[in-house]
Amino acid sequence: MKIKFLSLLVAFASLLVVGCKYDNFEAPKSTLSGRVVYEGKAIGVRNNGPQLELWQDGYPLRSAIPVYFDQDGSFSVSLFDGEYKLVRKGDSPWLQQATDTVLVQVKGNTTIDVPVTPYFTVTNESFQKNNNSITASFTVNRIVGTANLEFVRLYLGKSVLTDQVQRELRVDANLANVAFGQPTSIVGELPDNLKNLDYVFARIGVKATVSGEYYYTAVQKIALK
Repeated sequence: MKIKFLSLLVAFASLLVVGCKYDNFEAPKSTLSGRVVYEGKAIGVRNNGPQLELWQDGYPLRSAIPVYFDQDGSFSVSLFDGEYKLVRKGDSPWLQQATDTVLVQVKGNTTIDVPVTPYFTVTNESFQKNNNSITASFTVNRIVGTANLEFVRLYLGKSVLTDQVQRELRVDANLANVAFGQPTSIVGELPDNLKNLDYVFARIGVKATVSGEYYYTAVQKIALK
């Protein structure tokens, strides 16, 4: 009985030591931050929608570290110093590359731009209030020659986090009227829950048929009064 008791005591002490080691485990102190870009310009996305993955070799519990974007295409993640493999995941508003892995050396606060090729972009966007409507003017550009449009949409919302998932109003463009590289427009009539506000947030989103995510313009704040 004494032997069993001593064995249990040693096992319990070992657990305490292991527990203390985990409690004293240092948190990562370095930061990898950056943007997803096309031709040096950040790409607008859905907040916490598309993502990257980070992998680090040489560890027994090797698993992906998810990296989510803010809606302006920026990201930031806390890491330990070392070499990481950064993977551009599919089902994003950009072309899946033949080689989607980028080696990144993290040391202290590290910054990187991640280049991608979007299926479509939107340029020259502007928003004008006219009585109880918002007119969006913009140009859709096809970047990948084989890409096909599925949706071109105007989004209006109460929050700066306005997109396909979070919005108060969504208006679809007639694709027959969308000519690549030429100005087009969408008119959105303000619903009752928006027309009495001081301002709304607006952005344009375009989606390729082969992707589940949209390319978005930057969110703009539109004064209503």
